[in-house]
Amino acid sequence: MPDTAALQSLTTAIDHLAPTFTTLSDRIWEFAELKFQEVQSSDLLIDTLKQNGFSVRQDIAGMKTAFIGEYGSGKPVIAFLGEYDALAGMSQKDGVAKQEELASGASGHGCGHNLLGSGSMLAAISLAKHLEANGLPGTVRYYGCPGEEGGSGKTFMVRAGAFADVDAALTWHPAPFNGVRSTNNLAVLEYYYRFKGVAAHAANAAHLGRSALDAVELMNVGVNFLREHMPQDCRVHYAITDAGGRAANVVQAKAEVLYLVRAPEMSEALALAERIDKVARGAAMMTETEVEIVFDTAATNLLPNLTLENAIHANLVSIGPVPFDQKDIDFAAGIQATFSGEAIRSSIRLYQINKDVFSNEKIDGTTPLHLGLRDFEGQSHFRAGSTDVGDVSRVTPTAQCWAPAWAIGTNPHTWQVVAQGRSPAAHKAMIHAAKAMAATGLDLATSPQLLANAKAEWLEKISDQPYICPIPESVMPDTVVYA
Repeated sequence: MPDTAALQSLTTAIDHLAPTFTTLSDRIWEFAELKFQEVQSSDLLIDTLKQNGFSVRQDIAGMKTAFIGEYGSGKPVIAFLGEYDALAGMSQKDGVAKQEELASGASGHGCGHNLLGSGSMLAAISLAKHLEANGLPGTVRYYGCPGEEGGSGKTFMVRAGAFADVDAALTWHPAPFNGVRSTNNLAVLEYYYRFKGVAAHAANAAHLGRSALDAVELMNVGVNFLREHMPQDCRVHYAITDAGGRAANVVQAKAEVLYLVRAPEMSEALALAERIDKVARGAAMMTETEVEIVFDTAATNLLPNLTLENAIHANLVSIGPVPFDQKDIDFAAGIQATFSGEAIRSSIRLYQINKDVFSNEKIDGTTPLHLGLRDFEGQSHFRAGSTDVGDVSRVTPTAQCWAPAWAIGTNPHTWQVVAQGRSPAAHKAMIHAAKAMAATGLDLATSPQLLANAKAEWLEKISDQPYICPIPESVMPDTVVYA
């Protein structure tokens, strides 16, 4: 943890820069660009880095919207991870506590990546300037990572060696709670199953047709029966991305389904995917159709680093709570009123786990915003989500914190996230996260022992599970399909 004077200097500098980055976040919220299409967002972020003296490398790992900004020199090399992609069909007006599209069918920042990318950049720029002003060595990098939502942009960057010389990586995520929650999440694989049959008139020549849509439906039924016989922590879900057409009197000659396969370890996900492939081939055999199995993308499960997580938590304790005001609380209460009691209780349980991590607070279904700081248990817990941050964590010590940008009860990928994406409360949470990350980066730059301990923990964890990129070399970002 930085000394009091250094921490005060760093956080004051962040407060001074904050208005620029709240505006940056709001602009990216407006752009709401989908994976690998974040042209305006990446251009704006790159311009901001250059205006603050960073050199920038673009087109990283074959992705036009991926970039790396760098400032300073020497060791350690500290990376801050930024995201800025939106979600399809998540259009929503901001600042209103009811579902109301901004533009019909448009995209929206349903996971708060407008805040995430801007907050990480605020931390990176503030730390870089602090190191320079105080004559401290170290290289600060901002990694512009596109396509986190179903694109695995970081996985491609890792495969290309973009993190090869990084000593540690830091990031954050908007959430309903403030603090560090160490998680073991799920590895994920995505495959398209494309069936090809024979078209025919569905009434007078149905016997001549071979229905690709029937094959998709039989595959889905088969996988649903498979669920009883797969490990309980695994997840399998699908979307029919092409039903073959809208004419009911035609035997559909083509159909496609996208599957996501998740498991606690990548080896388990790959094994489960092989079983699903067999179901697909069986469905094709039953319907006398053909199936093409197309790998889309993948992300490895997280490797938590408790050393870094304890450091972030210590800084959050020193910084204090997010300075919400009554207007923030009132708006959050309006958002919270749109949730069921079950959703609110589930949100609390997700961050509470199995002990009282809110020991000095009253956290119940009537609390609209998290005004305090959850305790850190010093151990990791299971979380049934996936992120390409996992691949970064496999090649360098990595940690993240959470900041309360959302009302308690908010789930990611919902209109409520978009509605809160430009709120004053969300801005305050973003600034808070930037302070915690920058302070931890300063710890790494000034405490060789902290960095050594983080690396030792990481090396011990990877010793029996060396990283293998789950995306084949033949798969490039421009072949990843948006569904």
